[in-house]
Amino acid sequence: MFWNEKIETMPPAELAALQLDRLKQTLLQVQNVEFYRIKLKEAGIRPGDIRTLDDVQKLPFTVKQDLRNGYPFGFFAVPLQKVVRIHTTSGTTGKPTVVGYTCNDLETWADLIARNLTMVGLTDRDIFQNMVNYGMFTGGLGFHYGAEKVGMTVIPSATGNTRRQIEMIQDFGVTAIHCTPSYAMHLAEVAEEMNAPLESLKTGLFGAEPWSNSMRKELESKLGVTAYDSYGLSELFGPGVAFECTERDGLHIWHDCYLVEIINPVTGEVLGDGERGELVVTPLKKEAMPLLRYRTGDITMKFEDGCLCRRGQKIARITGRSDDMLVIRGINVFPSQIEHVLLRIPEVGNQFMVYVDRINHLDEMTIEVEINRNYFSGELADLARIQKKVVKELRDTLELRTTVKLVEPGSLPRFEGKAKRVVDRRGEM
Repeated sequence: MFWNEKIETMPPAELAALQLDRLKQTLLQVQNVEFYRIKLKEAGIRPGDIRTLDDVQKLPFTVKQDLRNGYPFGFFAVPLQKVVRIHTTSGTTGKPTVVGYTCNDLETWADLIARNLTMVGLTDRDIFQNMVNYGMFTGGLGFHYGAEKVGMTVIPSATGNTRRQIEMIQDFGVTAIHCTPSYAMHLAEVAEEMNAPLESLKTGLFGAEPWSNSMRKELESKLGVTAYDSYGLSELFGPGVAFECTERDGLHIWHDCYLVEIINPVTGEVLGDGERGELVVTPLKKEAMPLLRYRTGDITMKFEDGCLCRRGQKIARITGRSDDMLVIRGINVFPSQIEHVLLRIPEVGNQFMVYVDRINHLDEMTIEVEINRNYFSGELADLARIQKKVVKELRDTLELRTTVKLVEPGSLPRFEGKAKRVVDRRGEM
């Protein structure tokens, strides 16, 4: 079950030589980006200074805020005419992170997805239903083109209309699905309500949000699938960065395309195998938007040993974040995004609280915000108008449905130190 056995099982010494060669090429490519020219000059680093893989530690980190500051095309290393597609991630203050792709980038990305799908036994005989967003989110098109590359029959059902999704699974004999794990649980519950057996399903590919092994067992029991974890970030192409093999004990990162480090998120010190810290990735085959030592914010560790499937070192499943980002139904949300929206609305104040719950296996976010009495008439109709306005503004920015509760001025907690505005209650269930 290999898509490219030679590259996937490359001996360590040969792989290290390939990584070093591609790292040097990446260092040349980033010279086309002003941000990196300045950073490397400040650090006194020239392309010839990178002679070993350990020398990557001499290079500066890149963080998400750097990418936001470069909006829209500041991190593109090729002319815009060579960028054939643009995706974006959510922005914390209204401006998203923009990611560009050349034709070669799209080919590389589809190839990585094809590796993942083949690794878990999917072939051109499978019928694949892709139940994730097909908009600017990378999950939809990323898996779509990779599945087509394998030769699978692809159903681009996208999100929503769960009953119709279930009908398609039954009518088309779908064998494999891709969605967030929380939506998969919702799908299973609706199928049970409909008394609709999903007998054709064999494989479930789930990602874009953290999920536990207990949830894996429940999904497998309810849907009759073997469930696999998927990991990716838009900044690193999208999904396809890492994936479970049939052992389902950690995720394989494709080391020919990504140079991986684990660091102490506070000190930046590089940690050893088996030590949990923040995942840092230098992509090695990106043309349009090469990056150096990108700090993902995701907490994991590198396994000490390899894997029986011979695909090299794995990382542990993601256990959390080193920052305050929330993942709600596969969408990244920062409290600062919410604050930015609320500050634009004069009818409400700047004090708010966010509550995240898991209801019927779906993430739900409730935002409590204080009314500004100077802009409120006191009438119930006006209250409804303000609530509707806040909901719309949040939906337009976050691309996410939220519940908004308007509360009395002064009723929400105040903080002397760093405000703790988020209460995530998903782990209490």
